Amino acid sequence: MASSNSKSTNETARKIFKILLSNPRIKVSWVKAHAGNIGNERAEQLAKDATQHGQPYSHTKLPKPHIKGLLRKRMLEEWQTSWKNGDTGRKIYNIMPSVSLRPTNWIREDVIFFSQHGLFPAYLKRFHLSDSDYCSCGGIGTALHYATECIYTVSWHMRKPAPNFEQEWLKRVANNLVSRQKIRGIIKFISKNRDLFRPPSLQHPSELN
Repeated sequence: MASSNSKSTNETARKIFKILLSNPRIKVSWVKAHAGNIGNERAEQLAKDATQHGQPYSHTKLPKPHIKGLLRKRMLEEWQTSWKNGDTGRKIYNIMPSVSLRPTNWIREDVIFFSQHGLFPAYLKRFHLSDSDYCSCGGIGTALHYATECIYTVSWHMRKPAPNFEQEWLKRVANNLVSRQKIRGIIKFISKNRDLFRPPSLQHPSELN
């Protein structure tokens, strides 16, 4: 089909087209495989030999779009393997297990919430950046806490999921623009009012006299 297209940019197809054009006696037709045709059997054998002992694939002249497609496919495969077997970014991986070249349209607040990094007392305590993981309201300062139960973020609250469905809840929120708008409101509010969320003491409120 490529060789019959006079506008084809493929070098091999162009050569075949010129040969056929200057030799009208030559006819091209499909031949059934393994039908005892000596020429066809020889061509098949040569093709097998070429795949096993021929020149390296990189030496073959191919159209640039085809090469780009192969490189893109290989890149995505390697990226997917690295993403699947990596040690970091597991919270985001649980929401987006497949890599893609399509933009997610996430902004800074989305990344902070779904990675659960940055502003949250639970995160700061985990990395020894704070001595307490409690919010000033008395709850553990996790991303889920602020999205579902903290008294200071009640304007943006969503229904709290059961522990076994937390991961599915995060996926639904990530894929819902209205829910993401609430998440962004929470993160912006916490960023502007950090002192409001710091506990008055490093002790849990129940331990205060």
